[in-house]
Amino acid sequence: MKNTAMTLALSGLLAFTAVGCAVTRDQSTVGEYVDDATITARVKAKFAEDPKVSAMAISVETLKGVVQLSGFAKSMTEKNHAEGIARATAGVKSVTNDIVLKP
Repeated sequence: MKNTAMTLALSGLLAFTAVGCAVTRDQSTVGEYVDDATITARVKAKFAEDPKVSAMAISVETLKGVVQLSGFAKSMTEKNHAEGIARATAGVKSVTNDIVLKP
């Protein structure tokens, strides 16, 4: 009886963890999610350290190594510099620069 209960509990646990391997359906695995979160944190940290980029005005999101930048920049120089920082960050596959220039 004890073995049956233990087997059922273990089976349920295995089924639960197997289902939880994807963060969202058809999006990314837990490993990819962690990698993306790490990339995002690295890019944001570099923005915060760089006086040429407003870390508060530019948002960073990462999905499967592709970094998307959005928000506002004061100049084309700042926009391009932010993209360069993101591209130079370890793990980044590509960058989509959707930063808009402030009028």
